[in-house]
Amino acid sequence: MRKHLAISLLAVFSLLFVLGLVHLFMLRFDAGDVYPEYSSLRADPLGTMALCESLERMPGLIVRRDFSAANQLPHGKETTYLHLGARTTEWRALDEELVNEIEGFVTSGGRLAISFFPETTKPFQLFPGPDQPEQQKSGPKRLDRKTAPSKPNKEETRRGNDAKATSQRTHLKKHWGLEFAFVGLERGRTASFESALVENQTRLALPDSLQWHTGMIFTNVPNSWEIIYSRGTNPVVIERRFGSGTVVMATDSYFLSNEALRKDPQPALLSWWVGPAKHIIFDEAHFGIVETEGVAVLLRKYRLHGVIAGFILLAGLFIWKNAVSFLPFTQTTPNREPVAGKEASAGFVNLLRRNIPRHEALNACFAEWKKSRPPTTAAVSGRQLQAEAILRAFNERPQRERDPVNTYREICGLLKKL
Repeated sequence: MRKHLAISLLAVFSLLFVLGLVHLFMLRFDAGDVYPEYSSLRADPLGTMALCESLERMPGLIVRRDFSAANQLPHGKETTYLHLGARTTEWRALDEELVNEIEGFVTSGGRLAISFFPETTKPFQLFPGPDQPEQQKSGPKRLDRKTAPSKPNKEETRRGNDAKATSQRTHLKKHWGLEFAFVGLERGRTASFESALVENQTRLALPDSLQWHTGMIFTNVPNSWEIIYSRGTNPVVIERRFGSGTVVMATDSYFLSNEALRKDPQPALLSWWVGPAKHIIFDEAHFGIVETEGVAVLLRKYRLHGVIAGFILLAGLFIWKNAVSFLPFTQTTPNREPVAGKEASAGFVNLLRRNIPRHEALNACFAEWKKSRPPTTAAVSGRQLQAEAILRAFNERPQRERDPVNTYREICGLLKKL
């Protein structure tokens, strides 16, 4: 009884422990803080889930997240590709193929919206400008052809290929005439950085001013780019047309975050940022959140959940069959005393005792003797007749007066004389 109680308690506590772990993981994933900042999967103030879900509820829009690792942009017509939370250090120089792919996407009618991670301190410059000496340049990490990733992967193994990567990259100024610079933010009374004021430089129906939470700005902006917002004389939001599509860039991503949409929403700015496209794609792959073609993906794709559940059920039944007996449990004490062997004659005697009544034992013995008697002679016949007479007299007596032992001895003595 105590053994079964201990097993039951262990099973209950194990189940509670597993449920507690699952609950903790669900809390983390519901909040989304396991994802990078400005990811559309993140529900806390630093994420952009509110923007993604708001666009999903708007009629006529098709919103999805890009988890693919195919290194390809989608078709550009009526499509806005949102690349949020990028790093300026990785966009200072781009791969030639990446630039060609971006320009092909926007010239076919797409809109590429790039917002950078808000920097309050001057970031480390991985790829210096073309004006700096060649020996001071540090080769950048190789970027994803699809978009510029905001998080490096396997940096140590890529350092050996820095020279090759540098030769395949060109500065952003060569293609788009842009450069980045840093203008520090002022510190407040609590030693934290204060946001800067940026003003609208166009006649578009956009807010006249915005609070900007980064020190990054654009410099040397050519006339092919339209300045939308600027911090003093320094552009911070710019737009350029390529064919039938556009590229829009902002040095801050705060106005797209969940916190900004709660505290200071700017619907006109968000509508302009997304553009008139019908397909909205949030880039999650540059955060390192990619979906690979594994077994689990194939199972979900072909809806094989029932097959897996059947295999699990069969495995459980197999384990149950081999672990549990359907026969009732009987506790027996082993007999440790030695058992003496017996001869065949002893077994025959036991058999006779079990199957021949006591009063018929003498008749059975005489009948067996008759079956095994030697060939008939005159002497044998006479003795046999005498034995039969003795046995007949024995049977004629009442049962209480019969003496089978003495009668057996009398008949044996008579037959021994043969």
